Amino acid sequence: MASEFPDFRTGNVLATNFTGTLSERHGVPVERIPTPQRLADWLKANDLAVDSCSTAQHDLARVLRESIHTAATAAATGNTLHVSAVRIINDRSAQGRAAAQLTPENRRRWRLSATSVEDALSVIAADAVSIITGEREGRLALCASPTCLAVFLDTSQSRTRRWCDMNTCGNRQKKARFTANQREHSRSPGTAAR
Repeated sequence: MASEFPDFRTGNVLATNFTGTLSERHGVPVERIPTPQRLADWLKANDLAVDSCSTAQHDLARVLRESIHTAATAAATGNTLHVSAVRIINDRSAQGRAAAQLTPENRRRWRLSATSVEDALSVIAADAVSIITGEREGRLALCASPTCLAVFLDTSQSRTRRWCDMNTCGNRQKKARFTANQREHSRSPGTAAR
């Protein structure tokens, strides 16, 4: 049952949404796709519905997720991309047979052959290539939350966005700063009872 698991984070960038299925990487990790069925649920929620997902396919997906995270983090920080991460992303991208289709609503939709997990992973890997290489409009950045550090594509006009998700990391950090300021003010001379 999906309610047993944390909600999926949503956004407009498939590859970073996928890396976001593991959040709080530098705190208490939150795994959003811990089972093959949960991966299938995530793929469906991202318009990449598959018939089923095996344990082996789930493992491939998690390896791809970590490779995208590693490569995108390196790109965001101006470091050299790890050869093994690049290899895995390229292999996953090449192994699928998904086809882009135009919808009447002027959107792109992916048609997967036999609705396979491998095809879905190839779409995610291809999206990762487009954001890591800078082909997509925006700037790769790391979340300012010290427990998160998720990679996201900043498409704000000023390219100064700080949080992967304002509703989670941004609010948590602003609340912590507000609470700290409140504590500091309550200890200031003239405001504390003597």
